[in-house]
Amino acid sequence: MTNKLAVFDFDSTLMDGETLEFFARELGIEEKVKAITDRAMRGETDFFESLTERVALLKGLPITKVDEICHNLPLMNGAEEVVKGLQGKGYKVICFSGGFRNATKYYADKLRLDGEFANILHVKDGLLTGQVGGEMMFNDSKGQMLLRLQKLLGVKEENTIAVGDGANDLSMFKYASTRVAFCAKPIVKENADIVIEHKDLSLILNYIQ
Repeated sequence: MTNKLAVFDFDSTLMDGETLEFFARELGIEEKVKAITDRAMRGETDFFESLTERVALLKGLPITKVDEICHNLPLMNGAEEVVKGLQGKGYKVICFSGGFRNATKYYADKLRLDGEFANILHVKDGLLTGQVGGEMMFNDSKGQMLLRLQKLLGVKEENTIAVGDGANDLSMFKYASTRVAFCAKPIVKENADIVIEHKDLSLILNYIQ
């Protein structure tokens, strides 16, 4: 049996929106954070710099509020269908997120994903410190993690699907023969072989044997 792997971005892909912007709304700084996010997703700024800049603005947000927000994020239309459909075709389905495990772990359980990799918000005395660490901090993090998973699981590039919307997803496109731009920024569409413009992840199944 051939080993197959499908990797999905989380924010604005499996989930309809940006987790950081939901946090920022709570603090009344949504527009400020959104402007930084948009520049990063278009590839105009370094992902690490934009991530640390945005998380620094969240200092003082209670972790109880963080978890409450993370457990009530809106799933993208078709998320459950595409995960179930791909697993039915023999794919391991994994989430890679430049966001946070508070959200990805919860939704990985809900969607029955085979795994999730994300960043971790630093907490002290029940409040965010404004610092962040983890596995998905840099422009090339998703690509490097994909390579490691392919080696671990014995999956070839031709049996790998990558789905994303922002510039930090391009690094995983390098190692996947099926590259899906989902409601994506122009730089991502240019590097994809499947472009989906409608907010319905189940449409991906039309392209996968």
